[in-house]
Amino acid sequence: MSGNDINYSQYPVLAVDDERDNLDVIRYAFKQSHPLLFAESGAEAMATLEKHPVAAIVSDQRMPAMSGLELLAQARKLRPDAVGVLLTAYGDVPMLAEAINSGLVYRYVQKPFDASDLGSAIKQAVEKHHLVIENRRLVDRLARHNEYLKREEHVSWNGAEIVGQAPPLAAALELVRRVAPTTATVLLRGESGTGKELIARMIHSSSARTNRPFVRVNCAALASSVLESELFGHERGSFTGAVARRSGRFELAHEGTLFLDEVGDMSSELQVKLLRVLQEREFERVGGAETLRVDVRVISATNRDLEAAMAAGTFREDLFYRLNVFPIRVPPLRERPGDIEGLAGHFLARFVAAFGRSITGLRDDAVEKLCAYEWPGNVRELENVIERAVILARGMEISGDDLDFGVRPLPDREPPRVLDHALAEMERKSLVDALGRHHGHKADVARDLGINRSTLYYRLRKYGIQ
Repeated sequence: MSGNDINYSQYPVLAVDDERDNLDVIRYAFKQSHPLLFAESGAEAMATLEKHPVAAIVSDQRMPAMSGLELLAQARKLRPDAVGVLLTAYGDVPMLAEAINSGLVYRYVQKPFDASDLGSAIKQAVEKHHLVIENRRLVDRLARHNEYLKREEHVSWNGAEIVGQAPPLAAALELVRRVAPTTATVLLRGESGTGKELIARMIHSSSARTNRPFVRVNCAALASSVLESELFGHERGSFTGAVARRSGRFELAHEGTLFLDEVGDMSSELQVKLLRVLQEREFERVGGAETLRVDVRVISATNRDLEAAMAAGTFREDLFYRLNVFPIRVPPLRERPGDIEGLAGHFLARFVAAFGRSITGLRDDAVEKLCAYEWPGNVRELENVIERAVILARGMEISGDDLDFGVRPLPDREPPRVLDHALAEMERKSLVDALGRHHGHKADVARDLGINRSTLYYRLRKYGIQ
């Protein structure tokens, strides 16, 4: 980075000299180019450094009580990134060489100094400070991103994971296909366990940001104060336990995608800060004064009724409209009965391979039991049920007895309303007739009606047909 890229007015310089005339010369020569702070002793300089960060310290060497080198040594403990420039009228070459080699002094200028020589030294010191800060910022970002990759499941979307062809799912996936190539903010709405994170990963992987980070944060899993630090990062010493600067998820997701899961659980205070980032693309770390700008695509998800939350005053209306630019409803599993058997087979294959079992498939009674259940926990619950069944099964196939739902199935849903009654009766009659023609063989009935077994079992249960 060249000096022309640096805004020197952002980098304060502290001048220290026990002779006020020298400080006046520095003030006159450089007040237009640098923010200046002044001190007439080492003690006064240290008191100033306690209150103000600086990019460079220009200090006279020969001062009473504390020399310039002693001051720079003390200042390094308090402001390790401040770059030292030493003013000296004495040609102590070994002393200067040792100070430069140790890093205490970056440049030295002999007194009486020429303003252009001192100006050049200050400029170089500020540039070095700038490079140190930028390098630390990059290293910190890379380190935090590596830390994130280690502690967070960070996988690319695999289309094979989206299992099912039911119309409600197909409609959602069509919206995903349309919005993925854009930069639009997306709000995924649906019950817990429906696969909202998988959809978010699909959007990211199908976008121009696919080679950039996908960063996830669960807004419901963390206390508000912890979530603030997690999202925006924090500076060292900003709170008890903050022993080092930490980058937040917004920084980690720069030029990529940030997935805010369960955004409806975010506190009112954090909603305000999130709104600012969405509007202005900038924020400050907790305890920090530096404004950071980011380029992040935000995908959020919730299982809450945000309209009701807005009416109750617990969710900001302006934030809702910022998040709800492109809403996608992810359907619950009970609206996808035809997908249950395929999903169960998908999870079965995965866990059979993972656990080294020799299970070949699902028996008819297992499929029927799966399709008769309401799945309040949706796809995630189905995945858990199949995992348990693979572990517990004693035969070569999963039977109905191997399936443990852990909770009792929900009661039957309401029968069709009056306007749908005629169609429902026709469907029920066709099922009964087909069962009679095929003497109760459900596989033949499904083929005859052009539906899969999962849908057949669902409809039989729907109409109470044994």
